[in-house]
Amino acid sequence: MAWLSLIPFVVVIGLSIRLKKILPGLVLGILVGGLLIEFNVLGGTQKTVDYIVTTLSDANNIKIIGFLYLFGGLIGMMRISGGIKGFSEWVGDKIESQRRLLGLIWLTLPFTFMMPMFRTMMIGPVVKSLMKDMHISKRKVGFTLDVSTSSVIVLLPVATAFVGFMISLVESGVQKHNLDMDPYQIFLLSILFNFFAIVMLIIGLIRTFWSSSENERPQTKAKDKGNDQRHDYHRSGIEKELSTVKAQPWNLIIPLFLLLGLSLFLLWQDGVAKGANTIFQAFSEADATFVMLLAVFITLILTFVFYMIRRQSMEETIFHFYDGGNQLMQAIILLILVWALSLVTEDLGFSNFINATLGSFLPGFTIPAIVFVLGSVVSYFLGSSWGTWGIFMPLGMALAVSTGASIPLTVGAVFASGSFGAMTSPLGDTTITTASILEMPLVDYARYKLKICAVGAGIAALIYLAVGFFFV
Repeated sequence: MAWLSLIPFVVVIGLSIRLKKILPGLVLGILVGGLLIEFNVLGGTQKTVDYIVTTLSDANNIKIIGFLYLFGGLIGMMRISGGIKGFSEWVGDKIESQRRLLGLIWLTLPFTFMMPMFRTMMIGPVVKSLMKDMHISKRKVGFTLDVSTSSVIVLLPVATAFVGFMISLVESGVQKHNLDMDPYQIFLLSILFNFFAIVMLIIGLIRTFWSSSENERPQTKAKDKGNDQRHDYHRSGIEKELSTVKAQPWNLIIPLFLLLGLSLFLLWQDGVAKGANTIFQAFSEADATFVMLLAVFITLILTFVFYMIRRQSMEETIFHFYDGGNQLMQAIILLILVWALSLVTEDLGFSNFINATLGSFLPGFTIPAIVFVLGSVVSYFLGSSWGTWGIFMPLGMALAVSTGASIPLTVGAVFASGSFGAMTSPLGDTTITTASILEMPLVDYARYKLKICAVGAGIAALIYLAVGFFFV
């Protein structure tokens, strides 16, 4: 009966596409899952609430929620202080075309590569303010931001939020199968075999620097216009207030560089405290999620003091801290429901269902391609690269060992499949956050990205077949 674990995903995706709103689908999907576990209305409803409460009791989830709200609050403070307005005007004098705007997104990578959410939330508000005077598709800007984030961060061997988790998964597989291989070496080789991320990186660069300007369809423009009008209606007072603030670029530059410096220092310090001997090992060992939360918390305190010294109104600063954090409540609520959905489907036997549907009868050279394709489908429904990696790494390693397939190539395929879901799924935190910041309809934006990423996934699958044939 493990196939029942697919039903909540079908409900979520189907209803979201139908309504073009993901919140009702998530709530109904979790409720359906609860009812499948407890076959009565009251019991199923209680189970649904229990899953939501469980996600909120998870320490790592609370760290992410705290980071999102505090970072949103920091952005709110920078807006009312004139920091974002000042920086946008300063950069805007140099950004004279759509191509330069998209190029700016790529140029910020060296300062924001540590964590996808960190990068999206740091760059998104600045880019959004620069878009106002340009006739450019929000979806193209969002895609450039997402592809320059998701496709690059998973290809970096150090100093990201992913590295420690990825290495731990590989190490677990090596120990389980008693392989005489170094987990970190396998991880490094797997980066070369993350063909989806590499292909999407190339596609993203081509669309940024060589493709012609993208014109939105009339109905899409109408949708965006309608969304903007509704947004202005509800927040017209706040937006009018923000338009009158004095432009002060240093009120953004100093807090952001402080946040970046603290993040790197605390990553190093946390890694050393965990026994690391080198800076690269320290970045790999550090608890990146907690470090980002700690860094933004300290930055908030120091930024508040800095603004008070510059005679910024305390009342306005505190009000816009709350307003900035509340602007991300939609993303926070969606993430809580996505985590709860993962718990529901896992209790319904989703992992067991995936393992039971594949066997060692498959030819070895097809394993990386099959793992990638199946993992990509599952990651689209999960919306989580971490969840996909956790489910498919044991399966991929087992299939590779039993069929003689290349271990690094299969590991690379697992990581690539998670990258696909994180990039395309309407349940993914990257898609949710970008759509929220740029004020785009979530399902429409996810569908737009899926069309492009499906091409990249098809190319990657063919490469896995070809390379797999020579590595067996």
